Amino acid sequence: MESQQKPMEIQVTFPEHLKGGAYSNNMTVIHTRDEFVLDFLMVAPPAGAVTARVILSPGHAKRVAAALLENLRKYEEAHGTILTAEEPQGKIGFN
Repeated sequence: MESQQKPMEIQVTFPEHLKGGAYSNNMTVIHTRDEFVLDFLMVAPPAGAVTARVILSPGHAKRVAAALLENLRKYEEAHGTILTAEEPQGKIGFN
């Protein structure tokens, strides 16, 4: 008889220093053939700072985009239309 394989359960740890999260009110995206780099920023003119950097494979970036779209749809169903935030004025450069 064939034995049925149980789905693997992955135990994820959550490091203490990440539990507070990182606030972001802006983001930049760059990509190469192999990866997407998302830099999350906290911009408060005249300054700003990168609060987190996330590097994704193209396939995972597509799953993230789909998950965000689905959750935005659910949010708007429950709470109404989200107004798009204005982009910060001026050019953002990195040191």
